Amino acid sequence: MAAEPREFDGLLRLCSGVRKLRWPVYWARSAQSDGRQLFMVANGAGAAYAGRAAEAGGEECRPQAIVSMGFCGALDPALKIGDVFVATAVEAAGRRFDLRRPDVQGGYATGVLASIDHVAQTAAEKALLRAGGASAVDMEAGGVARSAFARGIPMFSIRSVTDTAKETFVVDFNKALLSDGHFGTMKLLTSALRSPGKAFPELFRLRNSCLMATRTLGEFIAGCRF
Repeated sequence: MAAEPREFDGLLRLCSGVRKLRWPVYWARSAQSDGRQLFMVANGAGAAYAGRAAEAGGEECRPQAIVSMGFCGALDPALKIGDVFVATAVEAAGRRFDLRRPDVQGGYATGVLASIDHVAQTAAEKALLRAGGASAVDMEAGGVARSAFARGIPMFSIRSVTDTAKETFVVDFNKALLSDGHFGTMKLLTSALRSPGKAFPELFRLRNSCLMATRTLGEFIAGCRF
C-alpha cells in the first residue's frame, strides 16, 4: 500500500508479470517477485485514502500480510535521504499499532512512525514530533493499520526517507494537496512562484530524493520475507 504509483517504481523494476488490476482504487497492479505474488495499490495521500486501499486489497485478494510502504520524512536527525526505515509501531490519532518486522539481510533504521493528517512542513514541527518519541513521519500508515488490525492481517510498514529532520519546505505542500489525495501541479507551481529562487531548486532536490528513495525501497523490499 502506498500513496503514489511512483513509490513502487523501484520494486516494479525487480518484478515480472506485471498486470493492471481493475480494483476500486486509483492504481493497482499485480506482479511476481522471487516466486511471490504481490499486489500493489496506490490510492492517494492521507489515512482515509490509504484505509480504502487496504479495505479494497483485503476484499480483492485476501492477503497474507499488508505492507504500508513509500516515502517518509525523517524526525531522527541521524536519518539520511534514501535510508530505509522499518517501523516498530505506528502512532496515529491517539492510537498505537505494534507492527511486524521482515526477515531481511540488509541494514535498516527502526523506530516509531508518526502518521499524521498533513505534510510535516517545518523542522520545528518535526522536532515536536520527535520529542513525542517518533523517528519518522508519514500520512498513510495509520489508515492502513486500522484496516489491517480490524481484519487480523499481519502488518509491516517500510519507508524510505525523502526529507531530513532539519529540512523546512518553502513550497506549501499542504495547500497543494487536492481533495482526491493527490498534489495539484498548478498549486505546487503557484506556491513555488512566490519564492522561485528557493522553491524550484527545492522541488528539483525533492525529485532526486524521491528517485533515490524509491530505488532503495524497492531493493530492500525485494529482499524481504514477510
